[in-house]
Amino acid sequence: MPATHLSPEFVAQRQLEAYNARDVEAWLSTYAEDAVQYLYPGTVLARGHAEMRARIVERFAEPDLHAQLLYRSVIGEMVCDHELVTRNLSEGLRELEMQAIYQIHGGLIRSAMFYFGSPRLRVGH
Repeated sequence: MPATHLSPEFVAQRQLEAYNARDVEAWLSTYAEDAVQYLYPGTVLARGHAEMRARIVERFAEPDLHAQLLYRSVIGEMVCDHELVTRNLSEGLRELEMQAIYQIHGGLIRSAMFYFGSPRLRVGH
C-alpha cells in the first residue's frame, strides 16, 4: 500500500513498533524528511531526519527502553498517544508517562509534540 494511503493510526502504530524494536531506519521511515519534533509547549527538539537520527540513536542505546501504549485517540490526521515509557536515566531505571501528539499527513509524521511526566522509580522490575 502506498504511504499516502496509510491511516494516521497505522503510521503511529508503526512508529511505536519501530521504537520498541529500536530500529532506527524503520522509525525514521515513519517521519517526513522535514518533520519537526517539539517538547511541549514549543521547544524544538529535532528538525529533519539528521537531527532526529542523532537523538534516537542515543535513546535506542538504552538497554531497557520500552514504550507501552496506554491509550490512543485519533481525530482526522492527529493522533494522540498516552504512553508509559521505561528509560535508563542517570539516576537508574525509571518510568514516566508521556503524551505524544502526531500530525500525520500523506502517510508520514509531519510533526510530533511530546509532554513528559516526572520520572519515577520503575515498579516491578
